[in-house]
Amino acid sequence: MDKLLLSYYGDDFTGSTDVMEALASNGVETALFLGIPSDAMRERFKSCRAIGIAGTSRSETPEWMEANLGPAFTLLKSLEADICHYKVCSTFDSSPKVGNIGKAIEIGKALFGQPFVPVVVGAPQLKRYTVFGHLFAAYQGQVYRIDRHPVMSRHPVTPMDEADLAVHLSRQTALPVSVADLAALASVGADAVLDQLAAKAPGILLLDVNSATSQAAAGRQLWRLRQSGAFVAGSSGVEYALLDAWRAEGLIGERPQFTSPGKVDRLAVVSGSVSPTTERQIRNALENGFDGVSLDPLALVGEDGERAIEGAVSRGIGILKSGRSAILYTALGPGADQGADIDRLPDARHRLGRALGTILRRLVDAEALPRAVIAGGDTSSHALKELRVEALTMLFPLPQTPGSPLCTAYGDHAPTNGLQIALKGGQIGTDGYFAQLRDGRGE
Repeated sequence: MDKLLLSYYGDDFTGSTDVMEALASNGVETALFLGIPSDAMRERFKSCRAIGIAGTSRSETPEWMEANLGPAFTLLKSLEADICHYKVCSTFDSSPKVGNIGKAIEIGKALFGQPFVPVVVGAPQLKRYTVFGHLFAAYQGQVYRIDRHPVMSRHPVTPMDEADLAVHLSRQTALPVSVADLAALASVGADAVLDQLAAKAPGILLLDVNSATSQAAAGRQLWRLRQSGAFVAGSSGVEYALLDAWRAEGLIGERPQFTSPGKVDRLAVVSGSVSPTTERQIRNALENGFDGVSLDPLALVGEDGERAIEGAVSRGIGILKSGRSAILYTALGPGADQGADIDRLPDARHRLGRALGTILRRLVDAEALPRAVIAGGDTSSHALKELRVEALTMLFPLPQTPGSPLCTAYGDHAPTNGLQIALKGGQIGTDGYFAQLRDGRGE
């Protein structure tokens, strides 16, 4: 087995496939495991140069992280990859109580025994930019400071009300944060400047990225700084930055060409997203060969949840048998969000994701579907486990929708072994995303 270039833990499943897409699209063979892999599953993908574990920490508490991230990071450390990455969403949405990024960094820093942890969040490929430590993100063709972003500033669980990432992290950890800003990265003595920043306040070193030039500079620094410790944190901007450094050193070759898997006659989608982006995508799908089923999320997680699941499955099968694609959704935009009511019930968000996963698995099983989609970052993390999938590889990237490629699933459950599946974050994708997946179109 060749030495691994990278291992990573994704804080949700959609973010984990985002990393896999960045790597595989650039010729770095990658396998993503949906939990701690068995020896047999690891052997199956021994040729890979990157290994990931898809997690759920984005929607978990610090107490959960204490119990669960240690074993996952220990496994990744044992793989002895050049870089080990704790992957977070490029919008950095998190809070002290849910998806605490600072806590995860503390755990990784201690386990790897390093003086500081580099962090890269900016990813121009995803229209995410960090400038002097402040995060900006695009929406509908316009770039917003993250605390003024029309979607992320109003996230139902972890609204981003602070664009200065050092301030944001200070609410989650006592580790000091230094910023290697654009000026530092571009300076003549950048190596010495970054070393001084790291030594001055050892804890977290945030590297700005707002362009291809600064991304290349950040990638060179990440690769150089691995000498102080392999553990890093951030968005898939980490991978996009490292690709420049790896290619410069001849560690990876040219980008491979991917062939479209073609069109399927029917596609099943489940969505737990309340994003206006997903709302537009659902409405577009309903005008392009999909029939919709509106689901009551409170019924799915209530005392009579099994009956609600049965009803959803029955309606979904009816649509599929008619030759149409089915899209089953718990909300049609933020105006239909029942999050406040859902949060009054113990563990309801997790149970809702599992219910949607159960519905999708039963539709795939009943109709032998070759392709499916799960929409919603938190939803995907809990739904995909119900499909009895153990690992994913990337099948086909979607250049117009980076971060949500079509993947191939592997596992012991025959109907979902070989299933083509895409995991879509709430705010990711063009309006025609679902029809694009059904038709196997890259653009």
